[in-house]
Amino acid sequence: MSTPTSTPTSTGASSASSSASTPVSTEDVDNILFATYTLVALASVVGAFLTYRLISSAARYIRKLTSLNNDNQMYFRMPSTWFGRVKKHLIYAPLFRSRHMQELQLLGRWGIGVLPTRFQTIFLTLVVAMNVALCATGIEWSQSGTTNMLNHLRNRSGTLAVVNLIPLVIMGGRNNPLIQCLKISFDTFNLLHRWFGRIIVIEAVVHTISWTVKAVHLAGWQGVQEELQTNQLIISGFIGTVGFVFIILHSSALLRHAFYETFLHMHILVVILVFAALYIHLEDLQQQIYIQITIACWAIERGIRLGLLIYRNAGRGGTRATIEPLAGDAIRVTVKMARPWNYQPGQYMFLTLPSIGLWTSHPFSVAWSDTEERLDSEKGLARNRQDILALQQTTISAIIRRRDGFTNALYKKAEKAQGRLTMTALVEGPYGGLHSLSSYGSALIFAGGVGITHQVGYIRDLVIGFANGTVATRRVTLVWIIQSPEHLEWIRPWMTSILALDKRRDILKIQLFITRPRATKEIQSPSATVQMFPGRPNIDTIVGIECEAQVGAMGVSVCGTGALADDVRMAVRKRQGVANIDFVEESYSW
Repeated sequence: MSTPTSTPTSTGASSASSSASTPVSTEDVDNILFATYTLVALASVVGAFLTYRLISSAARYIRKLTSLNNDNQMYFRMPSTWFGRVKKHLIYAPLFRSRHMQELQLLGRWGIGVLPTRFQTIFLTLVVAMNVALCATGIEWSQSGTTNMLNHLRNRSGTLAVVNLIPLVIMGGRNNPLIQCLKISFDTFNLLHRWFGRIIVIEAVVHTISWTVKAVHLAGWQGVQEELQTNQLIISGFIGTVGFVFIILHSSALLRHAFYETFLHMHILVVILVFAALYIHLEDLQQQIYIQITIACWAIERGIRLGLLIYRNAGRGGTRATIEPLAGDAIRVTVKMARPWNYQPGQYMFLTLPSIGLWTSHPFSVAWSDTEERLDSEKGLARNRQDILALQQTTISAIIRRRDGFTNALYKKAEKAQGRLTMTALVEGPYGGLHSLSSYGSALIFAGGVGITHQVGYIRDLVIGFANGTVATRRVTLVWIIQSPEHLEWIRPWMTSILALDKRRDILKIQLFITRPRATKEIQSPSATVQMFPGRPNIDTIVGIECEAQVGAMGVSVCGTGALADDVRMAVRKRQGVANIDFVEESYSW
């Protein structure tokens, strides 16, 4: 909470916050140098990941091209022994045995978060170790030099705290450019965002304690009180530290899940307050450049979001959403977009319905997308490509399961309407769509409950691509686990369209598992390619059977409960080195 250079004066507490006019010291140079080391180290990690992604993307592209007219794909079925071990024990491995996405619970009721993967844990451990090492290196820890030690520790910890704000803000943004560049999900970056936040809070607290101990040693608690009342540098620093501590306390998983809207609004307001306090605190100091970069990154990301929101929803009559209640506490939302949406499988949107909650936007997977002609267009017949696009209107659809808060209010309003309800909507996106299954000869797709919304787009894309000869895929198996047959109504119109596609029977097999059937007669398989079973599936057995019959490389995708994702992950890990099989997990947490 003080300047990086302080010269002893007649007032002890003031020596901890002397003016910035003091010449730059060797210690200041070291602090800036270590801050640079932090940014360079993180940039190096990004560079390494980018290189890996470019190589893997090139390999998938080559595999796809060489497999378009190859129905056997025997070469790509063969696994890599050494890379299989890396995936089994590092990339796909949970921290301990098998639990990763299944949320930890307090007293069996309240979720408190998930465990990171082994690879994520190693990275986070290295980040923590780097910050500890940079914070401790070059500081005189001897008892005789307590004052100098506290000065150095205060300045070093403060510098590292503010420089770490840059990656913190980048990783916390929806429009984080690294998501698309590295093909790393927002969920993973959100995990890193939370851990960087914890590191920053610890460093800020160390920074504040170091100043306080020295100030008390030189001028007593009365001197500290005077500084907190009269010194702008100390006041702003104190506000920043208190703000950091408040953020870390109210960001616990328990509070986030129980009061998400309140958490989000408070989080934004306190972040703005902290940024303002730190900007004042670092006035005329070299470290102010880091808070300026942080604020710029935050403002640019918010500006992009606002721009996307205006572009997607302004003009052409705006964006309208049709809400339809479904069986099983679900809602089908069909949004007619004001502007075209280039849909890709795996995308999601942030949806705002002003009549339900003006200041809240929630993420939902885009399950289906269609293009229809505008009925209100006055352009007449299309004469060129621009006219054609003007006459078209994109519709995107999602299935929303009723929970608490926003989804509960939306369901009640739709239920009260006793039918379809149309309202103004604001859509932000598209986001996601990071993975493609088109280079795999075999695709095994798992969905649990409403997780089917993420997978439907992939199934349609692969079946159409197979008929057109534009994908390597020759075998697609969908495994969908639901509680009741009435949940089939969620996607019935879309699945009917898929089942009617050309050559669908040659590529697609569907297995439906009903965990809570009301009667045995409900479980009836419509055909040999669409089968229904009572109870829960044996994930390991299904993966084993598919591996025996796989064509080329296999991609296994899962979107559902944490327990389902962990079971699929374990089954895929067991077969690394035996089969050429990749694992893709779709999740979104906050």
